[in-house]
Amino acid sequence: MTNLNVQRVTEPATESRLHLKLSTAQPERSMSPESFEMVSLARQYCELIEASSQDHPGWLPGVSNLLPRIHAAVRAMEGSIERLDGHLIPDLDARFELFTHLRELLGENDGYWLEYDRAEDDQPTMTGSLADDLTDIYCELKHGLRCLEGEPYRALAGWCQGFRCHWGQHLVDAERHLYALEYRGCLDRRVPNP
Repeated sequence: MTNLNVQRVTEPATESRLHLKLSTAQPERSMSPESFEMVSLARQYCELIEASSQDHPGWLPGVSNLLPRIHAAVRAMEGSIERLDGHLIPDLDARFELFTHLRELLGENDGYWLEYDRAEDDQPTMTGSLADDLTDIYCELKHGLRCLEGEPYRALAGWCQGFRCHWGQHLVDAERHLYALEYRGCLDRRVPNP
Protein backbone atom coordinates (compact mmCIF):
# COMPACT_ATOMS: atom_id res chain seq x y z
CA MET A 1 0.00 0.00 0.00
CA THR A 2 1.05 3.56 -0.62
CA ASN A 3 1.06 6.29 2.00
CA LEU A 4 -0.07 9.54 0.44
CA ASN A 5 0.64 12.57 2.58
CA VAL A 6 -0.31 16.01 1.25
CA GLN A 7 -0.75 19.30 3.02
CA ARG A 8 -1.37 22.94 2.35
CA VAL A 9 1.24 25.37 3.61
CA THR A 10 -1.28 26.86 6.02
CA GLU A 11 -2.50 23.48 7.39
CA PRO A 12 -1.03 20.51 9.25
CA ALA A 13 -0.20 17.37 7.27
CA THR A 14 -2.75 14.60 6.97
CA GLU A 15 -2.08 10.99 6.02
CA SER A 16 -4.04 8.14 4.50
CA ARG A 17 -3.49 4.80 2.85
CA LEU A 18 -3.95 4.70 -0.90
CA HIS A 19 -6.14 1.60 -0.82
CA LEU A 20 -8.36 2.50 2.16
CA LYS A 21 -12.00 3.33 1.55
CA LEU A 22 -12.75 7.05 1.46
CA SER A 23 -14.62 8.56 4.35
CA THR A 24 -18.37 8.50 3.89
CA ALA A 25 -18.83 11.53 6.11
CA GLN A 26 -21.09 14.04 4.42
CA PRO A 27 -19.96 17.64 3.96
CA GLU A 28 -21.97 20.48 5.45
CA ARG A 29 -25.51 20.73 4.17
CA SER A 30 -25.02 24.40 3.25
CA MET A 31 -23.05 23.48 0.13
CA SER A 32 -24.45 24.29 -3.29
CA PRO A 33 -25.63 21.51 -5.63
CA GLU A 34 -22.51 22.17 -7.74
CA SER A 35 -20.31 21.59 -4.70
CA PHE A 36 -22.09 18.36 -3.82
CA GLU A 37 -21.58 17.17 -7.39
CA MET A 38 -17.87 17.99 -7.22
CA VAL A 39 -17.48 16.10 -3.94
CA SER A 40 -19.23 13.06 -5.39
CA LEU A 41 -17.07 13.09 -8.52
CA ALA A 42 -13.87 13.56 -6.51
CA ARG A 43 -14.75 10.51 -4.40
CA GLN A 44 -15.49 8.44 -7.51
CA TYR A 45 -12.21 9.49 -9.15
CA CYS A 46 -10.12 8.67 -6.08
CA GLU A 47 -11.85 5.30 -5.72
CA LEU A 48 -11.06 4.46 -9.36
CA ILE A 49 -7.39 5.39 -8.97
CA GLU A 50 -7.17 3.45 -5.71
CA ALA A 51 -8.71 0.40 -7.43
CA SER A 52 -6.40 0.60 -10.45
CA SER A 53 -4.76 -2.71 -11.24
CA GLN A 54 -4.28 -5.24 -14.02
CA ASP A 55 -7.10 -7.21 -12.36
CA HIS A 56 -9.49 -4.24 -12.72
CA PRO A 57 -9.26 -3.31 -16.41
CA GLY A 58 -12.33 -1.03 -16.24
CA TRP A 59 -10.57 1.59 -14.15
CA LEU A 60 -9.12 3.52 -17.12
CA PRO A 61 -12.37 3.73 -19.14
CA GLY A 62 -14.03 4.79 -15.87
CA VAL A 63 -11.48 7.59 -15.44
CA SER A 64 -11.98 8.60 -19.07
CA ASN A 65 -15.74 8.94 -18.53
CA LEU A 66 -15.32 10.79 -15.24
CA LEU A 67 -12.77 13.47 -16.20
CA PRO A 68 -15.12 15.56 -18.41
CA ARG A 69 -17.68 15.53 -15.59
CA ILE A 70 -15.03 16.70 -13.08
CA HIS A 71 -13.99 19.41 -15.52
CA ALA A 72 -17.56 20.66 -15.83
CA ALA A 73 -18.19 20.44 -12.07
CA VAL A 74 -15.15 22.44 -11.03
CA ARG A 75 -15.91 25.08 -13.67
CA ALA A 76 -19.50 25.33 -12.37
CA MET A 77 -18.18 25.89 -8.84
CA GLU A 78 -15.48 28.43 -9.72
CA GLY A 79 -17.69 31.52 -9.86
CA SER A 80 -18.97 31.15 -6.32
CA ILE A 81 -15.67 30.34 -4.59
CA GLU A 82 -13.14 32.93 -3.43
CA ARG A 83 -9.38 32.40 -3.61
CA LEU A 84 -7.42 31.19 -0.60
CA ASP A 85 -3.82 31.63 0.46
CA GLY A 86 -1.58 28.59 0.54
CA HIS A 87 -0.66 25.86 -1.89
CA LEU A 88 -0.43 22.10 -1.98
CA ILE A 89 2.78 20.44 -0.80
CA PRO A 90 2.67 16.74 -1.71
CA ASP A 91 4.61 13.96 -0.06
CA LEU A 92 6.94 13.41 -3.01
CA ASP A 93 7.80 9.82 -2.08
CA ALA A 94 4.14 8.79 -1.94
CA ARG A 95 3.38 10.75 -5.11
CA PHE A 96 6.24 9.01 -6.93
CA GLU A 97 5.03 5.62 -5.72
CA LEU A 98 1.54 6.26 -7.12
CA PHE A 99 3.00 7.66 -10.35
CA THR A 100 5.20 4.56 -10.76
CA HIS A 101 2.23 2.26 -10.12
CA LEU A 102 0.10 4.03 -12.77
CA ARG A 103 2.97 4.24 -15.25
CA GLU A 104 3.53 0.49 -14.99
CA LEU A 105 -0.19 -0.16 -15.50
CA LEU A 106 -0.39 2.13 -18.52
CA GLY A 107 2.75 0.78 -20.18
CA GLU A 108 3.12 2.09 -23.73
CA ASN A 109 -0.17 4.00 -23.37
CA ASP A 110 1.39 6.39 -20.83
CA GLY A 111 3.42 8.75 -23.01
CA TYR A 112 2.01 11.30 -25.41
CA TRP A 113 3.17 14.26 -27.43
CA LEU A 114 2.77 17.78 -26.12
CA GLU A 115 2.62 20.73 -28.49
CA TYR A 116 6.29 21.73 -28.08
CA ASP A 117 7.79 18.23 -28.15
CA ARG A 118 10.05 17.52 -31.08
CA ALA A 119 12.25 14.79 -32.40
CA GLU A 120 15.95 15.53 -32.30
CA ASP A 121 18.71 13.29 -33.60
CA ASP A 122 16.12 10.76 -34.67
CA GLN A 123 15.18 10.31 -30.99
CA PRO A 124 11.53 11.26 -30.52
CA THR A 125 10.89 12.59 -27.04
CA MET A 126 7.36 12.61 -25.69
CA THR A 127 7.11 14.65 -22.52
CA GLY A 128 3.42 14.08 -21.77
CA SER A 129 2.61 11.37 -19.23
CA LEU A 130 -0.89 10.16 -18.46
CA ALA A 131 0.38 8.64 -15.21
CA ASP A 132 1.70 12.06 -14.16
CA ASP A 133 -1.60 13.73 -15.07
CA LEU A 134 -3.72 11.20 -13.18
CA THR A 135 -1.40 11.32 -10.15
CA ASP A 136 -1.51 15.10 -9.84
CA ILE A 137 -5.29 15.17 -10.21
CA TYR A 138 -5.56 12.45 -7.55
CA CYS A 139 -3.30 14.30 -5.10
CA GLU A 140 -5.36 17.49 -5.37
CA LEU A 141 -8.75 15.79 -5.13
CA LYS A 142 -7.70 13.48 -2.29
CA HIS A 143 -6.39 16.40 -0.26
CA GLY A 144 -9.70 18.21 -0.72
CA LEU A 145 -11.63 15.16 0.41
CA ARG A 146 -9.52 15.02 3.58
CA CYS A 147 -10.17 18.72 4.28
CA LEU A 148 -13.88 18.40 3.55
CA GLU A 149 -15.00 17.15 6.94
CA GLY A 150 -13.40 19.91 9.00
CA GLU A 151 -13.15 22.75 6.48
CA PRO A 152 -15.51 22.22 3.55
CA TYR A 153 -15.07 25.71 2.14
CA ARG A 154 -11.27 25.36 2.21
CA ALA A 155 -11.58 22.03 0.36
CA LEU A 156 -13.78 23.51 -2.37
CA ALA A 157 -11.69 26.68 -2.70
CA GLY A 158 -8.53 24.59 -2.81
CA TRP A 159 -9.93 22.53 -5.68
CA CYS A 160 -10.84 25.68 -7.64
CA GLN A 161 -7.50 27.36 -6.99
CA GLY A 162 -5.53 24.20 -7.76
CA PHE A 163 -7.54 23.73 -10.95
CA ARG A 164 -6.67 27.25 -12.14
CA CYS A 165 -3.01 27.02 -11.17
CA HIS A 166 -2.04 23.39 -11.74
CA TRP A 167 -4.22 20.35 -12.08
CA GLY A 168 -6.59 21.87 -14.64
CA GLN A 169 -3.88 21.58 -17.29
CA HIS A 170 -3.27 17.96 -16.26
CA LEU A 171 -6.99 17.29 -16.58
CA VAL A 172 -7.19 18.77 -20.08
CA ASP A 173 -4.07 16.88 -21.20
CA ALA A 174 -5.40 13.62 -19.74
CA GLU A 175 -8.79 14.10 -21.43
CA ARG A 176 -7.10 14.67 -24.78
CA HIS A 177 -4.81 11.64 -24.45
CA LEU A 178 -7.62 9.36 -23.23
CA TYR A 179 -9.71 10.44 -26.21
CA ALA A 180 -6.83 9.52 -28.53
CA LEU A 181 -6.45 6.12 -26.83
CA GLU A 182 -10.17 5.47 -27.20
CA TYR A 183 -10.12 6.51 -30.86
CA ARG A 184 -7.24 4.06 -31.53
CA GLY A 185 -9.06 1.28 -29.64
CA CYS A 186 -6.46 1.19 -26.86
CA LEU A 187 -8.47 2.50 -23.92
CA ASP A 188 -9.84 -0.75 -22.56
CA ARG A 189 -7.09 -3.05 -23.78
CA ARG A 190 -4.62 -4.47 -21.27
CA VAL A 191 -1.09 -3.36 -21.96
CA PRO A 192 1.63 -5.91 -21.21
CA ASN A 193 4.41 -4.62 -18.98
CA PRO A 194 7.83 -4.45 -20.66
